Amino acid sequence: MYNLRGKVALVTGSSRGIGKAIAMRFAQDGVNLVVNYVRHKRDAEETASEIESTGAKCLVVKANVANDADVLSMFEKIKEHYGRLDILVSNAASGVLKPVMELSTRHWNWAMDINARALLTLTQQAVPIMPEGGRILAVSSLGAVRAVENYTAVGASKAALESLVRHLAVELGSKKITVNTISAGAVDTEALKKFPNRSQILETALERTPLGCLTTPEDVADLALFLCSDFAKMIHGQTLVVDGGYAIRA
Repeated sequence: MYNLRGKVALVTGSSRGIGKAIAMRFAQDGVNLVVNYVRHKRDAEETASEIESTGAKCLVVKANVANDADVLSMFEKIKEHYGRLDILVSNAASGVLKPVMELSTRHWNWAMDINARALLTLTQQAVPIMPEGGRILAVSSLGAVRAVENYTAVGASKAALESLVRHLAVELGSKKITVNTISAGAVDTEALKKFPNRSQILETALERTPLGCLTTPEDVADLALFLCSDFAKMIHGQTLVVDGGYAIRA
């Protein structure tokens, strides 16, 4: 339907959760994948097996996207294996959940490097091997524009990520490469389990969501697939929210 068969996509942090859902949705539409992970090798290998069961090809690469040397090495592998990259999804994320008065410089830099600066390094490596019509997506969260308890460093880094997307969109538009952000609502993933008030977050989200259901990783993946299609060729430099209407409630 979306005419993406044969294209190549890198989805960072794609061994589990939202990243895996995006990779699987791409594979189901004929896209060949690069699955990136840092710690969860077994999960990455299982994801690759599922991708290959759809008939798509898959390259698994261990790389910390906050480490420039790792990113450079990963792209050497991509160039050797595929020779090009059509889609880049910056999904890998991390950060410390602490009150603002307990945050250290290390906590701040960690969140900024992984959640925001990584997109810059990934883009700089991807664009030279990305043909006209390429797609770059960043995965953000509502914490970029709303104050969430203990989310200061991560929220600020997500806000920086969304700003970076807009600047990249201006600079890369002439190359016919679109750049957009997907901002997800409360999604019940492994990452959310790190929140001490996880149950409260999910209960509140469910209560406040007009559609009456929580956002799933597959919902985010559906939007990613659409944004990588020709149907979205004029959507550029935007932050698109997928949350069942949660963010519109006062």
